[in-house]
Parts: sequence; structure tokens; C-alpha cells
Amino acid sequence: MPGITVGIDGSDHSQRALEWAIKEAVIRNTPLTVLAVHQVAGNHWTSNPEIYPADAPEAEKMRQSAQELVQKLVGASGGSEPASITVRAVSGIAAQELIKASNESDLVVVSSRGGGGFARLMLGSTSQQVVNHSACPVVVIPSGR
Repeated sequence: MPGITVGIDGSDHSQRALEWAIKEAVIRNTPLTVLAVHQVAGNHWTSNPEIYPADAPEAEKMRQSAQELVQKLVGASGGSEPASITVRAVSGIAAQELIKASNESDLVVVSSRGGGGFARLMLGSTSQQVVNHSACPVVVIPSGR
């Protein structure tokens, strides 16, 4: 069943995106998928990720961290939780994985990256790629709010 997919990377910005996605999934009474991407290098010529056997343990660490964060935030929500929560972790290029997930989602939630001055007005490269190529609507949670 489609629902909301939120991309997280362990940063404070992505935690705010996760908090928003949990609340939205509760309001919509829809499933939530938390997608943690272990970022790997892309092939310069083809934009294909270079995934090695050593990436699997790193992705699993990210999944466990994401699971713990979800439990903490759901516990702090006062008993309100989405219809279901799935935590997935993959190795790859974050934007590509989120765009792929958008094909099976009603909504994708990402965070923007923070910065000072003019940089604050710009989306991060991952969020910008997801906005431009997603198969479903995208919510970008601004930094620092």
C-alpha cells in the first residue's frame, strides 16, 4: 500500500523531516516508510553507484540507527503513530533511491540543507533532484525551523 516515504541521513535536518512525516502519516492514517541511504560514490561516467560488500554492514548500522530514532520519536509523540512504519536502509545514491521510492509512494518527505546567507535559500542537491524527478508530490522541510 502506498503511503509516505521520508529520507533520513542521521542529520538534525533529516530528523525534523522524520518528525514531520510521522505527524503527517498519523493525520492521513497512512503507512510510513523511513528510508536511510548509506551514500556511496557514483561512477563519474554513468552516475551508477559503486557498491561494495563492505557497504552492507554500514547500511545495516544506518537501519538500526533509523529504527532507534523512529522508536524514540514515536514514543515522544504521546501515543499517536502511523498505521504502520517500515524502516529500510540501502546503499546507493540518496537522490536516486528516493526517486525510485517515489514510484511506490503517495508523498516523499526530505529535508533541505542549512547554511548561511544565500545558501539558505537554496535546496540541497539531493532534495532538488528529488523535487525535479519524483513520481509523486514532495515536501521539503526547511532547515532551522
